[in-house]
Amino acid sequence: MGRAEQDTGCIRVRILLKIPAVTDPGISGRGESVLKVMLRRAEYECSTLKPLIFELLDGLAGDRIGKAGRVLIKPNLLAPATPDKAMLTHPLIVRAAAEYVLRKGGIPLIADSPAMGTFDRVMKESGIREALKGLDVECREFKRSVAIDVGPPFNRIEIAEDVMRADVVLNLPKLKTHTQMLLTLGVKNLFGCIVGLRKPEWHFRTGVDREMFARLLVRICRAIGPSVTLLDGILAMEGQGPGKSGLPRRLGLLLAGTDPVAVDMTVCRMLGLDPMSLLTNRMAAETGTAPPDIRVDGELQVIENFLLPEITPLVFGPKSLHGFMRRHLVQRPLCDDALCRLCGECWKYCPAGAIKAVNKKVRFDYDACIRCYCCIEVCPHGALRAAETVYGKVARKLLKRHED
Repeated sequence: MGRAEQDTGCIRVRILLKIPAVTDPGISGRGESVLKVMLRRAEYECSTLKPLIFELLDGLAGDRIGKAGRVLIKPNLLAPATPDKAMLTHPLIVRAAAEYVLRKGGIPLIADSPAMGTFDRVMKESGIREALKGLDVECREFKRSVAIDVGPPFNRIEIAEDVMRADVVLNLPKLKTHTQMLLTLGVKNLFGCIVGLRKPEWHFRTGVDREMFARLLVRICRAIGPSVTLLDGILAMEGQGPGKSGLPRRLGLLLAGTDPVAVDMTVCRMLGLDPMSLLTNRMAAETGTAPPDIRVDGELQVIENFLLPEITPLVFGPKSLHGFMRRHLVQRPLCDDALCRLCGECWKYCPAGAIKAVNKKVRFDYDACIRCYCCIEVCPHGALRAAETVYGKVARKLLKRHED
């Protein structure tokens, strides 16, 4: 890894071998012997994209959508951003999904709960509002929730009522990196069905335990049970995503499947990652809800040199030193004062109340910071990033050498 990549807190992934189309036959699943993931080359050209999306939806859930009444379309609408930033599901994909539902006789509702900015602003700036002109489609922000029992340790979770009342859910995630969870794909996209400030509340409740948060994401995903996950990987995001600190990367790919975990596992294979390195996949496997076998319909290509955020341990070494290490040694959010405009979005959204403006600069209380990196997600200026301290790098290497 070169100095530039170290400074951005990212690592490059390169794989040399072609990946087989059938993967992970040993993972215990939910009863299906084989789950299909459809993979196609694609570009943002309406004349070719629309029939391609119709083909994917027909092949996976056409009959079910045709019999449905209310169809909830859940894109990734994280924050206001234009399509070239690769932050949100592209407007042409949202339109094609809505057109398909209308053609099948369904009633489409496009909805999400943005982390930053108003829903109307996100719809306008993203180009989705313009793309939907002429279609009889309702668009609105999630407002009301219903309590759903997802089992221990979380038990009853408040999930958007529009989602749980829908006959069919179409999950339209974006292929992006994620500073806390490595990647945000099909499973993670459904966290947007948690309404408003309940999202940072759950970040705070799961604290620094990434595995616990991943388990929560899997439970939410299974409670919603989307009929199709159609992932926008045409213009993806690498680097320190999922917000404006990330870097657009053209991959020219669409992936679709009936199981979000199967789609996410396939993406990991494409990026040269062990699928179990993505915590949501591993938590699904540990709870017996991962697919036992995946068949890829299409050419499973190798994506070389994809820039991933470097995910370092939040605690390591003797438990008696964990408190000190969290304060001084582990990865933490940092602010580039030259880019920061003191807009206040980071400290308004921080679930731990760990951010303040001091002497016209953003300052972090690392004792209170839970390392959820919500601040990086919502920063509209790309001023925040995650970085490990110099002392932390040295201490972790020394401890690993001692353990070896």
